[in-house]
Amino acid sequence: MTFRIGIVGAGQFSGHFAKLFHAHPLVSEIFVTDVIPERADALVSAQGLAGTLPSFEAMLESDVDAVAIFTQRWTHGPLVVQALRAGKHVYSAVPMATAVTEIEEIIAEVTRTGLVYMMGETSQYNPATVFARQRMAEGAFGRVFYAEGDYVHDMDLGFYAAYQFSGGEAWKSTASYPPMLYPTHSVGGVLGGIGGRAVSVSCIGVRDQRGDGVFDRDVSMFDNDFSNATALFELEGGGSMRINEFRRVGYPSHLRESRFRFFGTEGSFEQLVETSVWQDKSGFTDVTEQLATTASISPDDPSLADVDPALRDAFISGMAPVHDASRLPAELRGMPNGHEGSHHFLVDDFARAVEFGELPPVNAWQAARYTLPGIIAHQSALRGGERLPIPDFGDAPSRE
Repeated sequence: MTFRIGIVGAGQFSGHFAKLFHAHPLVSEIFVTDVIPERADALVSAQGLAGTLPSFEAMLESDVDAVAIFTQRWTHGPLVVQALRAGKHVYSAVPMATAVTEIEEIIAEVTRTGLVYMMGETSQYNPATVFARQRMAEGAFGRVFYAEGDYVHDMDLGFYAAYQFSGGEAWKSTASYPPMLYPTHSVGGVLGGIGGRAVSVSCIGVRDQRGDGVFDRDVSMFDNDFSNATALFELEGGGSMRINEFRRVGYPSHLRESRFRFFGTEGSFEQLVETSVWQDKSGFTDVTEQLATTASISPDDPSLADVDPALRDAFISGMAPVHDASRLPAELRGMPNGHEGSHHFLVDDFARAVEFGELPPVNAWQAARYTLPGIIAHQSALRGGERLPIPDFGDAPSRE
């Protein structure tokens, strides 16, 4: 059996996933819709997809079984709820939503309908997260009492171009998106490795001083002037997690956007730009080669024509030795990958969940635990770092 999927948003990111969904043996047809119809037409023509639909509403009225949402980040929550209520399975790009109420609605609809919801968090399959998850399962860390996750992506390295592509003439109003409302690459990389959840947070926001009209509250549709933010989270059962979300930073973001550190009572793991080290009380082991990825396509590939050169490394980075590629269908092997080997796993996770009723790793409940901490952290920053509790919607229910 196979299912039909609709791609919502034909921007810089979705085409790479459309190609993988098109190749997946569980997907039969792909349709595309975009508020700029020419972009949807171009994607369908370039990849030989089934066709376009004139609107999101038309897609929900069609006979597609699932939708994959690749629209601008603050639109995800409402679109997901609308799709679930229309009876469609949902793959959503990150973040899950920008408000607690939106997350509550998504979980309520998934519970009511039994439909699949999955958030496409790339850090779930970041080699560092996979490595930490393996060491955690082995008990090699002992008790993890402190961890760090950084998403350090400077605006100068491709983000201006990306916002201009998606935001048009009003791009500066959207480029001011609050850093802590995009927390899933950092939080998800930590919690994807060690499990658990954050229960409280104190966050400091750094007000921008560039003066270029981005992160200007008079321009920002989010009333935001924080370009950097640092949060300290209390973890369930004790311990802490520090998260950095930086958009103005002297750092080679094009080489590594996300980086992680885990400290346990018996072992520790640290990752820098080009070096990764496992440490215990007897010494250290360089594990860089286990986590090193290789390019899956050339950065000059025609499919990257609309992507700023500073962003292309993320769009082409493939598997690392720590990944288990044997679980993937043969049709995906050798195809373009991205974000440190995560794209193949994300597509397969969703396809299997829809077709076989499996619960995807980043299901609605897990997605909430990756997204909610940042939403509350931003509230804390707006209140001068006040420590605030983080709500929780519980564990995902077991699925037969």
